[in-house]
Amino acid sequence: MMSHADLKVVVVGLGYIGLPTAAVIARTGASVLGIDVSAHVVETVNSGKVHIEEVDLDGLVSGVVARGTLRASTRIEAADVFVIAVPTPFAADHAPDIGYVLDAAKSIASVLKAGDVVVLESTSPVGTTEKVRDLLAELRPDLKVPGKSNGDSPDVAIAYCPERVLPGRILVELIDNDRVIGGITPRCARKALQFYRRFVRGACVTTTSRAAEMTKLTENAFRDVNIAFANELSRVADTMDVDVWEVIRLANRHPRVNILSPGPGVGGHCIAVDPWFLVHADPANTPLIRTAREVNDAKIDYVVERAEAMVAANPAMRVACLGLAFKANIDDFRESPALKVALALAARFGDRLCVVEPYTDTLPPSFDGSGTTLIDIDSAIETCGIMIVLVDHDVFKSVPLDERADKHVYDTRGIWPDQPRSVPRGEALRLAS
Repeated sequence: MMSHADLKVVVVGLGYIGLPTAAVIARTGASVLGIDVSAHVVETVNSGKVHIEEVDLDGLVSGVVARGTLRASTRIEAADVFVIAVPTPFAADHAPDIGYVLDAAKSIASVLKAGDVVVLESTSPVGTTEKVRDLLAELRPDLKVPGKSNGDSPDVAIAYCPERVLPGRILVELIDNDRVIGGITPRCARKALQFYRRFVRGACVTTTSRAAEMTKLTENAFRDVNIAFANELSRVADTMDVDVWEVIRLANRHPRVNILSPGPGVGGHCIAVDPWFLVHADPANTPLIRTAREVNDAKIDYVVERAEAMVAANPAMRVACLGLAFKANIDDFRESPALKVALALAARFGDRLCVVEPYTDTLPPSFDGSGTTLIDIDSAIETCGIMIVLVDHDVFKSVPLDERADKHVYDTRGIWPDQPRSVPRGEALRLAS
């Protein structure tokens, strides 16, 4: 394979995965072009800046853009490797939508040439990589594609390699984490493996594209089921008037028990979405996965109900919702249970509600007209008698007991274990009635 300096890579999609991936590849010296439908995103990247919050990403992007190894455009160009990193949302009935993936494949088809490698990274239903292959074969009958060339050596390699990174640690984990590389054929997997070996230090394991697709869905469904257990346990603990955080901490001292942390629900584009791909593909054999999704979604309504009870029981107090992001120390609000809880409270309590979210300068438009205001944590401590912890941002953890001892607190994340109880766990719903 060619040297780093000669390699041309196109990354389609410059979102939370695509941009860090493009920057990491560009750091190796390869010439990387990032494609995005948003002119704003393209302009931001080409100016050496970033449009998303991620540790150290701004410095990396600034450096590789300045060196000329990363640039962005809305127009596809020829390359040696194409990486597809676009969203895969689901419809109202939880049916997966791979439209963005197929659109990306169509754009690649126009510039594809013999010897190229196409890798899909977007989390996708099992069989999506084969659909990309079929589309490329249809659009480019002049090229021999794997599995469609009647035994002849294919002109292009097509593979699937899902990311498995943690927001806030993306740049580290893109390099250090193991990667599962699934090829349409073993030869495809080997060619994709050579590419990932350029920037991945973790183990790279090859398999089929279908196995790799299901592996990604399995990882997130496993975590969703575990979190659902913790969320269900938290509701039982409320009924029993027991501290769920203490119970989990003690239970996890067992050498074969590892219960995850409960919260106000599950958010993000992965854990809150991917399990539905398995349920949709085989509804008859996924009752556990479906139930976990329903438990975690229902936790949002449960938190809203308890929070409303606390606020209604203290009508003279202003209320601070701490956090809108789907997890700590990031600016990503996708599928965020914290955002859904805050919006429900804003709809009922209006200008009594304040939001503290250090990772945004403005409230999302969905708060328009509610009277809810965005304030900082110090203002919340000074002016709000009720504090509802929805996200475990570090800045919230740093608030000492003496600054919140007199507050009415509903801590959905367990970040303040020393907080005196404001409303006994079994009493919140009674107060609302």
